[in-house]
Amino acid sequence: MTYILALDQGTSSSRSIVFDEAGQTVAMAQLELQQIYPQPGWVEHDAQEIWRIQLATAREALAKAGITAAQVKAIGITNQRETTVVWNRKTGIPIHHAIVWQDRRAEPTCADLRERGLADTIQTKTGLLVDAYFSGTKLKWILDNVPGARTQAAHGELAFGTIDSWLIWQLTEGRVHVTDVSNASRTMLFNVHTNLWDDDLLAALDIPASLMPAVQPSASLFGEVVPSLFGHAIPIGGVAGDQQSALFGQACFKAGMVKNTYGTGCFMLMHTGSTFQTSRNGLITTSAAQANTQPQYALEGSVFVGGAVVQWLRDGLHAIQGSGEVQSLAQSVPDSGGVIVVPAFTGLGAPYWKPDARGSITGLTRGSTLAHIARAALESIAFQSAALLQAMSRDAVSAGAAAVSELRVDGGACVNDLLMQFQADLLGIPVVRPAVTETTALGAAYLAGLTTGVYSNTDELTQLWKAERRFLPTLPPARAKELMERWEHAVRQTTL
Repeated sequence: MTYILALDQGTSSSRSIVFDEAGQTVAMAQLELQQIYPQPGWVEHDAQEIWRIQLATAREALAKAGITAAQVKAIGITNQRETTVVWNRKTGIPIHHAIVWQDRRAEPTCADLRERGLADTIQTKTGLLVDAYFSGTKLKWILDNVPGARTQAAHGELAFGTIDSWLIWQLTEGRVHVTDVSNASRTMLFNVHTNLWDDDLLAALDIPASLMPAVQPSASLFGEVVPSLFGHAIPIGGVAGDQQSALFGQACFKAGMVKNTYGTGCFMLMHTGSTFQTSRNGLITTSAAQANTQPQYALEGSVFVGGAVVQWLRDGLHAIQGSGEVQSLAQSVPDSGGVIVVPAFTGLGAPYWKPDARGSITGLTRGSTLAHIARAALESIAFQSAALLQAMSRDAVSAGAAAVSELRVDGGACVNDLLMQFQADLLGIPVVRPAVTETTALGAAYLAGLTTGVYSNTDELTQLWKAERRFLPTLPPARAKELMERWEHAVRQTTL
């Protein structure tokens, strides 16, 4: 039997999963990651903790699977994408906490870029809207605010990376400083047409090119894990940012196929093939995972707070003791009783792009209970995702393509039947849950398997994908439209 080890480094936890060659989960290990909130709107991680727990879960997963590193054909890595790490090349020690993708501190830099008239240039070259979400402005903040960082950078002493680069550096003991196109495309510094770092964009943010990692296709050899870590050298054969990896793991290889990942945030991607399509509806264009040197693209919409709203119910409101209780609490009432939760805790992402929005609960009456709020919080995940798909469908139709016909779903919250049914009801199309819902890790494993000959092509991967359940819409379209109008009204109330 051939095995592939996937390292899935996420926002709230690090996981490692051993897959067999049929794409089935053999063993998994997971550890939660500490969230650091220095002040409102700021979110950080300890990059060294990320490495420690990622390594620990990898070792635990191999032990649970009852295999040795010598039996692992390859490692695939998938990661939270825009989270930014800068470290000293000699010591390997970060010069600052990792700044997480949710962090909003770089918004003044973004405002400056807009005022300088660079927004259109940035979107044309990178496919991205100017927003503090992306890595480039976070990197600039670190260079500007950590004492001595600018001098060290000028002398070539520092390295920048998203989490994939950081993990590869550790796995190879500093021998390799590299990323893949999907992660590079999230920096606001990468030209997705040429697949090269863009000198003009680096200059616009005053970032020395010496900081940047080399960029490779997502399915390629990224180096070898040093034998001392697992007892045997293992090739790193696949790397992709978590959402592009999930698109790959869902076997969405053709233009028009769409997936939505329900994680800490929600991330919807529609493959557009080799066509770079600029959204007219508040979405961004991103590089999809590349199995070869041929550029591939996707339209993407990002919801900043998806499953994290359940954590808020648990840790903020203390409405539940554990995240698994939310479905039963929400189902204890027939509906939300008119309550709408807009979880704009760190602003609103696509398709709204309102960085100053803040969370709200509307429609409260004397009869409202925690159960109604819990149900509304759960429904907010579906409302935000529905807004994304509607924007995506408008873009598809305007480009002459067919409207989206089904939505493939994955991520932790997709196991919630109540949420998935409500999602299908709002969208009016089938919502399809795969047999293997760990598609983010699976995509990284598939990429690594392509590189090392476990799989011959993507057609073989398409055959491996299987549906576990299809949720069909049951709500009359007029009622779904009415609910979406109520949601949009509540969104408008989150900003003055």
